[in-house]
Amino acid sequence: MKPKSKVLIIAGSDSSGGAGIQADIKTVTALGSYAMTAITAVTAQNTKGVKKITPIPAKIVQKQIAMILDDIGASAVKIGMIHNASIIRCVYKILKKYKLKNIVLDPVMIAKGGSKLINNSSIKYLKKLLLPLSNLVTPNIPEAEMLTGYSISNKKDMIKAAKKILNMGTKNVLLKGGHLKNKMIFDILATKKGIKIFSKRKMRTKNTHGTGCTLSSALATCLSQNKNILKSCKISIRYVDKAIASAPNYGKGFGPLNHLVSFNLRNLNA
Repeated sequence: MKPKSKVLIIAGSDSSGGAGIQADIKTVTALGSYAMTAITAVTAQNTKGVKKITPIPAKIVQKQIAMILDDIGASAVKIGMIHNASIIRCVYKILKKYKLKNIVLDPVMIAKGGSKLINNSSIKYLKKLLLPLSNLVTPNIPEAEMLTGYSISNKKDMIKAAKKILNMGTKNVLLKGGHLKNKMIFDILATKKGIKIFSKRKMRTKNTHGTGCTLSSALATCLSQNKNILKSCKISIRYVDKAIASAPNYGKGFGPLNHLVSFNLRNLNA
């Protein structure tokens, strides 16, 4: 099987392998494409939490991206953890220079264990520079609250916040609803054409480490394979759900997903 497309991942490393660059590479590969990486930060973490974050200098991040784009090129870009304003500015400049399409921004701000992964000035630059550059933004509820200043406690609040983020300049928003304390989960897709709601029953599990990274990488992979935004969301949400349901149950905290689940899903594209 040959790779169907090429996906550039710009994100931080997760030493435990469940989130970040490691989860991104697994996801892109499992869904049939070729993964390339520009590492923005190195973290020391496991399923119980993040202990240390070491940012990579902006010039090194920029060089990683340029080396990839000058040679191999990319059909899509997934942006994950970008730890400070200088990295955000350099990523913005180089992506704008190369006029890349299918940019998926996962605005990683808070780790699963509650650690804050980005400072307030960086959030300002992320909103100003990267949101308008993105084809799709994938915040969870705490991230959407930080982006909009809204308090989100139900589906109606989610729709309001998704529309606000859409008005910040991005083409599409997929607001993830897993943080609401409901029996059902609602993921809200806001596009220029309107609102689409994906609903599912919440699974009781602690194996959710890297769900956001996995979903955004799956979306970038689907878009890189020329699937439209609606089909990309359906496939990616299904992939993450199945990866959670068949998780290997590793670690003592929030365990990783089973990224290999795609090999058992013959009808993932259905």
